[in-house]
Amino acid sequence: MTDIYITDPAPFDDDIAVEKSLRPSQFDEFIGQKELVDNLKLYIEASNNRGDALDHVLLFGPPGLGKTTLANIISKELSSNFKQASGPVVERAGDLAGMITNLAYRDVFFIDEIHRLNSVVEECLYSAMEDFSIDILIDKGPSARSVQLNIEPFTLIGATTRLGNLTSPLRDRFGVVLRVDYYLAEDLFHIINRSAKILEVEIDDDGAMELARRSRGTPRIANRILRRARDFAQVKATGVINLDVAQASLNKLGIDEIGLDDMDRKILTIIIDKFNGGPVGLKSLAVAVGEDATTIEDVYEPFLIKEGFLNRTSRGRIAQENAYKLFGKKFKKNQEGLFE
Repeated sequence: MTDIYITDPAPFDDDIAVEKSLRPSQFDEFIGQKELVDNLKLYIEASNNRGDALDHVLLFGPPGLGKTTLANIISKELSSNFKQASGPVVERAGDLAGMITNLAYRDVFFIDEIHRLNSVVEECLYSAMEDFSIDILIDKGPSARSVQLNIEPFTLIGATTRLGNLTSPLRDRFGVVLRVDYYLAEDLFHIINRSAKILEVEIDDDGAMELARRSRGTPRIANRILRRARDFAQVKATGVINLDVAQASLNKLGIDEIGLDDMDRKILTIIIDKFNGGPVGLKSLAVAVGEDATTIEDVYEPFLIKEGFLNRTSRGRIAQENAYKLFGKKFKKNQEGLFE
């Protein structure tokens, strides 16, 4: 049976401390996302040459792919201070004002889950991004008055897993919008080897590639299963992660050869068997599998869609031919065309 969070790309408490030690601190150490990194290097070099603040940057993509790491690297490459907040935490305009009025020239202000900012805070952010000023309402009723505070030019970096949930006015105020995509197995292979050196884990190339292939294209998952494979190797083997140890540990975790876990397989089999291949609505699917709808949408669906097992349409979720092949079932050729 799969560990309930082993393939969840969202960070957990035991990930956070380890990730800090594994996180690259400069672009030369960052593996993968070559085109994105090359673009950022160019923009940062131009900003450093001019001596002005870098344009505001929006990073979007699935969780666990390194958006926070990239924000930290941008700050270091700019030789600026780094201040961090999360969308749900910034509840009032006053909270935002307290954070950004303390920023120095060219500092970086990073907001994770920026799509979860409430509308009042978001509107307050508009003038800060465009005019480097912020309007604060003091007092209430007849004595209420607006005070404008000037702030130093800074760079806002926003990170989101849901670009479509950002309002157009906010999205349009970012000068640089970049997608962070899933990683190739070859890139994850190098990430795993780098992490193994830092964690002082013995691993050979075959073992590292096996972990990489089953990591769902996500560095956070790769580092997580590396730690679990290390535990298995130390207790059940000689302490070295080779191909046999990697396969045995991953099978123990319930992760198959292509990175699917028990819940992935359950989602696909229920769509095929109970809903005749689909389409099925998200809420109905969530009830059928016994999982939260948001978790299905954010954690499981992106990888299933990427691998060609699932299609998301306006009518609902539809199992693809690859899903039928996975379970040795006969694909209904007219299934997909009926609802597109």
